Amino acid sequence: MPLRSDQSTPVSAGAAPVPPRTAVTGRTDGERQPSRLGQLLMFGALVAIGPLTIDIYLAAFPTLVTELGTTEAAVQLTLTATLVGLAIGQLLIGAVADVIGRRRPLLAALTAYVVISMVIALSNSLEALVVLRFLQGLVAAAGMVLSNAMVRDLYSGSQMATFISRLFLIVGVAPIIAPTLGAQFLHFGTWRTIFWALAVFGLVLVTAALFFTRETLPPARRRQGGIAPALRSYAVLLGDRRFVGLVLTACTAMGALFAYISSATFIFQDLYGMSTQEYALVFAGGAGALTVASQVNGFLVKKIHPVRILMVALPSGLVISTLLLAAALLDLGVVAVVAGVVLVLGATGFVMPNAPVIALNDHGERAGSAAALLGAGNFVFGALIAPVTGAFDAASAVPMAAVMVGCGAVSLLVYWTLARPRDILATMPWNEDEADVEAAPAEVAASQPVPGPAAG
Repeated sequence: MPLRSDQSTPVSAGAAPVPPRTAVTGRTDGERQPSRLGQLLMFGALVAIGPLTIDIYLAAFPTLVTELGTTEAAVQLTLTATLVGLAIGQLLIGAVADVIGRRRPLLAALTAYVVISMVIALSNSLEALVVLRFLQGLVAAAGMVLSNAMVRDLYSGSQMATFISRLFLIVGVAPIIAPTLGAQFLHFGTWRTIFWALAVFGLVLVTAALFFTRETLPPARRRQGGIAPALRSYAVLLGDRRFVGLVLTACTAMGALFAYISSATFIFQDLYGMSTQEYALVFAGGAGALTVASQVNGFLVKKIHPVRILMVALPSGLVISTLLLAAALLDLGVVAVVAGVVLVLGATGFVMPNAPVIALNDHGERAGSAAALLGAGNFVFGALIAPVTGAFDAASAVPMAAVMVGCGAVSLLVYWTLARPRDILATMPWNEDEADVEAAPAEVAASQPVPGPAAG
């Protein structure tokens, strides 16, 4: 019977021997970690920093245009700069964290986040805002990539899948509620109030991380040889067909969410004439679908292989988005469009946690770099999807639905051709009883260097 990938991962020429770990949680012997609830709250707050940084100030765009005396297109550059910063930051921080551990880069990045947020609140020019938003995205990336890497350090198998399902609830819901939260800050203050609030949020995270976050990657499990070999890990990951397929599956599935976020205001308020309250209810429906799906997924993965869940969720999402496109083309009305959107987001809620779970489970020895590529891919793809959706007629739901269909089709295609689910099922068991039976030999195997190719 084959072992799970994290139980038989070769120790490369650039990595030190791995000390014994428990079969399910991945904690080293003798380590004392915070409670599961404490970890979930901490990692959830860290994951939320990315979506909040991106979306919380969207409602302030008209105010920025007026106050800074610029154009909408110029203000849009501040959002692009943030997305680029988040993508690059995840790649850099992920590699660094595999070498020096998770806690130090996390504390440094969160401290920088507080300072940069305060400087943004005091800035008076668009040029400064663009540069500072890039830097803010760069350091905010630490929260997203390191939270996923730390989860992989601590858990494997269905335990990791359940935990990441909870985290992806936040990833899915935060972009939806952040603009509304920003609008409330504008109601009581100015656009600068939003960034003062982000500074306070960052300060809370720094304090919590300082007192409640432990190092999850002990020195014996860190990559040796400095940053250069760690950066070369990206070449290893990009050369792994299965990993690339899973990253593309996750990114293209997330495209449905980005298409929705970038189009919803124009479709439901401008096209269908919804009030602010009605629009908020639609957003709540989308958030609810993601919430329910991710929570149900957290229970399903305890008994059902995530590969099998994806084999159902991906084609289901494609069928639903195709029906949504038909409803938009036939102009069946707002009820049909809302129902289609909610169901598509529900299907996405089953895809978002499971593709990363499989990808990270295969690469426990370079979890920081793997999490970085997953996160950066999502933001790069999101940065491409938003303008594509907005380039077409805003007075119709057809462009949004068409992008959802395209994303669903590509996601399903790369899943079957690159990730190859049947191969994963053959090499990655997913059974709690198997984990218990194999626990003892797995711990011994994890502590022994196994000959293998250099990780680079």
